Amino acid sequence: MSGNPYQDDRGNKDATITNPNGGGEMTPAVGTGKDMNTTDAFLVGDSMTGGYGKDGPDILHDCTIAVNPGEIAVIVGPNGAGKSTGMKAVFGMLNLRQGSVRLDGEDITNLSPQNRVAKGMGFVPQTNNIFTSMTVEENLEMGAFIRKDDFADTMEQVYHLFPILKEKRNQPAGELSGGQRQQVAVGRSLMTQPKVLMLDEPTAGVSPIVMDELFDRIIEVSRTGIPILMVEQNARQALEIADKGYVLVQGRNAFTGTGKDLLADEDVRKSFLGG
Repeated sequence: MSGNPYQDDRGNKDATITNPNGGGEMTPAVGTGKDMNTTDAFLVGDSMTGGYGKDGPDILHDCTIAVNPGEIAVIVGPNGAGKSTGMKAVFGMLNLRQGSVRLDGEDITNLSPQNRVAKGMGFVPQTNNIFTSMTVEENLEMGAFIRKDDFADTMEQVYHLFPILKEKRNQPAGELSGGQRQQVAVGRSLMTQPKVLMLDEPTAGVSPIVMDELFDRIIEVSRTGIPILMVEQNARQALEIADKGYVLVQGRNAFTGTGKDLLADEDVRKSFLGG
């Protein structure tokens, strides 16, 4: 036991829920993030510069974010730092003026978000991420819309990861608590058998107890082998579960390293973690 409640050995390790082709090694560097070797990263948004619209100002400036199988990489920083914009750039929701996005060694910079889903990217937005009038099970079935095979086994694996969803599978998703809705959203994304899972502020608006539970479930998902890239406002708690962390400031890499290293960094603690 590590003493860290988020790092104790627990959870599902069934890798069949994912489709983990590819791999690579990435060596983090504490500091500016400029010296990170992302050549072989499984998912990488490399040196991204861009903003919204053709004529809008750049929000990201030479920003690099990457994650490998079995890892949790978190993006933290102050409000307005470009965290969610960086996530959306990786998912193809804004045009890059510079840089590229690669998944499993393939350049997907010019693919639409829907084509990136077909390539294996699962994305869970912060809000409006479930069909409130549909039941829990119908939401999960919607997640399998791109699949042509029998997805019953994946459904059972999602229910194993999130037991409360099986209990409430016939209940309209709009009647669930905030934390349960987030589990539905993550579960629906897992129904696609993604190669990588991207979560934008998964604990926004939930209580500390529910946040801990959600982080536990996220760890369980990562232990199936799925790389997880996550934007999170609760920086200290997110870095406690992170294999890699990216601190963004004004759309740039300010600090990059392991979660443990960033938690121990005096400048990071003073500037972003309240001392």
